[in-house]
Amino acid sequence: MALIGPTGCGKTTLTTLIPRFYDVQSGSIELDGQDVRSVTLKSLRAAVGIVSQDTFLFSTTVAENIAFGTPDATPAEIVTAARQAQAHEFICDLPDGYETVVGERGLSLSGGQRQRIAIARTLLVNPRILILDDCTSSIDAHREHEIHGALRTLMAGRTTLIIAHRLSTISLAERVVVVDRGKIVADGTHEELLRTSPLYGEILAQGMELDEEREVSPWE
Repeated sequence: MALIGPTGCGKTTLTTLIPRFYDVQSGSIELDGQDVRSVTLKSLRAAVGIVSQDTFLFSTTVAENIAFGTPDATPAEIVTAARQAQAHEFICDLPDGYETVVGERGLSLSGGQRQRIAIARTLLVNPRILILDDCTSSIDAHREHEIHGALRTLMAGRTTLIIAHRLSTISLAERVVVVDRGKIVADGTHEELLRTSPLYGEILAQGMELDEEREVSPWE
């Protein structure tokens, strides 16, 4: 499911309620019918994977960055996750491969490379619930297209919430929810919302420039 809406409308706040970075003041957040406040934080957060816009990498090796959430992972498991995230090829081209030390916050890598390492990290954790928080917004269209293959692998078989502004990323979702001023104002497929939600049309129009380099519409 994709969550879209104007900046500041509550999209990220909504997703942070799931791993209990915040708690609801009324009502409840339920997973499989169970209130998230009734389970331990450790078990809840182990079930939730987040790939955000601002990917944080530590000043250590690529392998250790991938295994950050799964410190007992074997080298073979790290490589498998990197292959699934379409990161293995560029990692092998680094001076020391998986043992290459990246700079603080991974600034020695491109935005697309950092995101693919973050995807590999999340694949290794193998969460049941996935949150993609505007994770392609700072990447150019060509790199974004490469990352979408990794995202589709990551999303397979998981409940996924996508916060996005780009048409191409929204198209990864089966269902779209429009949020405005803290409330859900429209819900449906892309085609349904084009017919019924003026706000959805406005948001898409604002994001069209980001996809102008594409020769094929992401909906085709």
